[in-house]
Amino acid sequence: MFLGVTASVMNWDADGTCCSILLEDNPLVDFVELPDTCQGLYYCNILSGVIRGALEMVAMKTEVTWIRDMLRGDDAYELQVKLLKQVPEEYPYKDDE
Repeated sequence: MFLGVTASVMNWDADGTCCSILLEDNPLVDFVELPDTCQGLYYCNILSGVIRGALEMVAMKTEVTWIRDMLRGDDAYELQVKLLKQVPEEYPYKDDE
């Protein structure tokens, strides 16, 4: 939303713990070309960290990995989000005191 990117959530697994996020556009790569010597580089890896960090703020431990990246010759930008565990909320103080 903050980058002005439209995304679609798809490919849910049977457990409902893993899905793919398909990005229609990626403004981080507008003026980027990876040379042949850097084809192993995931240039937009910051997006996976942003998604993982946002989900940690709502008590979800996740693993976010790139599946497809147009900078590497694929036909789309696709991230896989896998829920590892939900962290129970802990309150630092008691309400009844």
